[in-house]
Amino acid sequence: MTDNASTVRLSGAAVLPLRTLDPTGPWEDLGWLDEVIGDARVVAIGESAHYNREFFQLRHRLLRYLVERHGFGAYAMETGFVESRLVDDWVRGGAEPLGQTMAHGMTSLMGMWTQMRRHLEWMRRHNATAERPVGFYGIDLPGSAASLLPGLDVVLSFLAQADPEFRPDPGIRETASSYAAESAFSGPAAFASYGQLTPERRDALTANLADLAQRMRGRRLDYVRRTTAEAYERALHALHLTISLDSTVRGMTRGDRSAMFFHRDAALADTVAWVLHREDRIVLAAHNGHVQRWPVSMPGLPPATQMGMHLADRLGADYRVIGTTSGTGHILNTGPDFYTGTLFTEMEAPRPGSLDALMAASHDGPFAADLRRLAPADEALVRTVAQQRAGMGAFYGDQSPLDAYDAIIHLPHVSPADPDPTALAYAPGEVQKPFAQWNGGG
Repeated sequence: MTDNASTVRLSGAAVLPLRTLDPTGPWEDLGWLDEVIGDARVVAIGESAHYNREFFQLRHRLLRYLVERHGFGAYAMETGFVESRLVDDWVRGGAEPLGQTMAHGMTSLMGMWTQMRRHLEWMRRHNATAERPVGFYGIDLPGSAASLLPGLDVVLSFLAQADPEFRPDPGIRETASSYAAESAFSGPAAFASYGQLTPERRDALTANLADLAQRMRGRRLDYVRRTTAEAYERALHALHLTISLDSTVRGMTRGDRSAMFFHRDAALADTVAWVLHREDRIVLAAHNGHVQRWPVSMPGLPPATQMGMHLADRLGADYRVIGTTSGTGHILNTGPDFYTGTLFTEMEAPRPGSLDALMAASHDGPFAADLRRLAPADEALVRTVAQQRAGMGAFYGDQSPLDAYDAIIHLPHVSPADPDPTALAYAPGEVQKPFAQWNGGG
């Protein structure tokens, strides 16, 4: 905290210091969380940027507290819904190697980090002795939001069992395969390949996906009788997400860059609702931009409705949001050299007048602020804030903290998470190479 007496900062009464980010540490400093969450069914924990050690640790620590102190039974995070079935099987005692599970059961590079490994290892240990196990759910589009194949293959496999006489058009999978991405690193190339498809092939793919959805809905009772209700509902939701991704890619190819935000976040909210039909209380982990109850603004685009806004509309007080800010350190690199191994970039100090700057000036160490219980002077101060660092380079988005969040946790310094060697060993070569280049350069 700066010694400049004129610096704008929260009062000492608003600062709730966190003694540690260690997930195994004591919980005496987390009592404020009880008031923030109340009886909410969904508690969202944001992060300012992906793949930081400190954000992984924070979410792990808060999950343990919410599970062991408040009985939460599910952890849902920003990774592929379809693929996450592998992770859920593992945390419930599955026999597959954990490295393989992390590499193939988590998308968008979320499974490539040692801090995530420790998180999953704790879930498995907890589930081995718990009366009620904690489930793991991905909420995101399949194939790192770049490939229809994972979702489509789940649907086709289900139909082969539920409707063995049905012969789907082979062109569905052939077209999806023609622009499939192995990982987040080949996402841009996949979008470019889709753009090279003829309009007729794109339209046929979209029409065939719509036909599959109608077939599954119309034959629900038959399919459930031949399989199970859970298998049917999981396959139908996989198809819903696959259709959402197809619509997103179509929109972006037409020049509608906002499709990625509107379509994807509506699908994320639908997945949380899907999980809520199976679980009483969920800990939800995703980027601030997804969980906040406030539109996200990106350069050159209109404000976009995010998952958190959909969930707040559906759940009301049953949805609570803990946002995050950060001060200095290294965050995800969003420049083109990310794809050649420059995975992280150094942050500048927070911009004056931003939420990040206000939090950074208020306390030297990690701390929380309960925005629902601020003194009048602190509340008035927070109302003057209109921007927050978006975790995407130097960009700051419009923000209204008191509308977006119930509480804020500030981390004064963030650093890259540790790449997990066992997960990387099972990853595609296009993932291994840039990680090796980054390590070699660091």
